Amino acid sequence: MARKKVIITCAVTGSVHTPTMSPYLPVTPDEIATQAIDAAEAGASILHLHARDPQSGRPSADPAVFMQFLPRIKQACDAVINISTGGSSVMTLDDRLAAALRAEPEMCSLNMGSMNFGLFPALDRYTAWQHEWEPQLLEATRSTIFKNTFADMEDILKRLGEGCGTRFEFECYDVGHLYTLAHFRDRGLVAGPLFIQFVFGVLGGIGADPENLTHMKRIADKLFGDSYDFSVLAAGRHQMPMISMAAAMGGNVRVGLEDSLMLGRGELARSNADQVRRIRTVLDALSLDVATPAEARSMLALKGGDRVAF
Repeated sequence: MARKKVIITCAVTGSVHTPTMSPYLPVTPDEIATQAIDAAEAGASILHLHARDPQSGRPSADPAVFMQFLPRIKQACDAVINISTGGSSVMTLDDRLAAALRAEPEMCSLNMGSMNFGLFPALDRYTAWQHEWEPQLLEATRSTIFKNTFADMEDILKRLGEGCGTRFEFECYDVGHLYTLAHFRDRGLVAGPLFIQFVFGVLGGIGADPENLTHMKRIADKLFGDSYDFSVLAAGRHQMPMISMAAAMGGNVRVGLEDSLMLGRGELARSNADQVRRIRTVLDALSLDVATPAEARSMLALKGGDRVAF
């Protein structure tokens, strides 16, 4: 059987990093749109998107902000638009769903369990901050839980999956999350082909160790057989080594300034497209072909970009 092509997802801005950490982190709608389009032109077939307050750079759930860049991205490229339903741990579920329900995208992320999501260690790396909210938000992750209960997940599956025809990138931060996904599969609430994102290196989730990647894949194989595709994201310095390993194992890859601000050791990525081009050199060296947006849509059974609400 022919080797499947590799889907490159690019997570453009996220809600983890803050403006102080990199001058290249896209904040305004124009910056997010420009970097997303450039990443697509570099080879990303899926764009995973969050929004930020244009003035302060603080993570935002406001659909009006999303709508300042979503139509522009759609008009400029054919990439699959994937809107986060994770937002940040300090947002309510209704906040986190607002933009996706407005846009009815082809794909959304869905976090498969409640967890600690510790960003506070970053407080020790900086002595001055551009905005007062930055250290406050990082400190808040010491005492808050990233809430994704069974009821929350059922709500997302019903409102977005059934209601909007949206399919999901199931984000699994630990092995137990795979069993939770299997539970929803057994209840008939999700069906293949499943697109599972293994997430490594977040404080509170599974560590970014090669052994953990092989273990996650082994359990996913046991639970889902040939009815799933997997992708890997890894935080910070683990990004490129872990996703390169994933590609060699037959998986897909995710890059982007949401996951890592770096291009290499001691070198900030100047754009999301820089990271897309870097992983493409790895894929080329492994003699692996990159999936186009149309091929990604076919692989993941998406509804198509003409059936979104923007």
